[in-house]
Amino acid sequence: MGSKNKLKRFNQNLTFSNVIQPTREELVESKFSLKGNWNKIFFKNNNPIVLELGCGKGEYSVYLAQEHPNKNFIGIDLKGARFWSGAKESLELGLPNVAFVRAQIELVTDLFEHNEVDEIWITFPDPQIKYKRTKHRLTNPEFLAKYNSILKKDSFIHLKTDSEYMHGYTLGLLQGMGIEVAYAHHDLYSNPHAPKEATAIQTYYESIYLEENKPITYLKFKFPE
Repeated sequence: MGSKNKLKRFNQNLTFSNVIQPTREELVESKFSLKGNWNKIFFKNNNPIVLELGCGKGEYSVYLAQEHPNKNFIGIDLKGARFWSGAKESLELGLPNVAFVRAQIELVTDLFEHNEVDEIWITFPDPQIKYKRTKHRLTNPEFLAKYNSILKKDSFIHLKTDSEYMHGYTLGLLQGMGIEVAYAHHDLYSNPHAPKEATAIQTYYESIYLEENKPITYLKFKFPE
């Protein structure tokens, strides 16, 4: 994508009513007014909140918002030029239950209050295979603690990835921490009993991986009380 096209998308994001772009200062200094008030101020209902972390183009957020009008969906990514397409599509479809936030995932506890979120999807994150970048891996213990903080009791986290390394790392970590794994498969689409929620929609990158015959892995888990 050229810089001119990126700039155009950034400018359009500023006009989209479903795009929120808080500054880092707002978040770390607890000045973000939507924290703890997403249902009251933004969605104006009491429906469950579902997050898509590292949402890319926002395919999951848009699809799930259409399928579940009684839930609210929020896609989060630092690259606004990517989720521009999801934000634009959801506005064109007239979906009142989807929003996109430009922010770093590490600040998720500055975006949401304790027990404010009902479900999390992590779709095709960078596996961060290099050891020195482990701290940025979205399922490392530090990130898991953040998710546990904002999630309500008995809430699920879903992880889809083409990285067997990321799948294995996360599965081993969860088992070692005593976190309940509800479903795990190293080749999702080869399993005739795969849950529909994991196969009904494919992201842009997922469709490319499938064309290359790369297996897609899937994990569904929740924290113990």
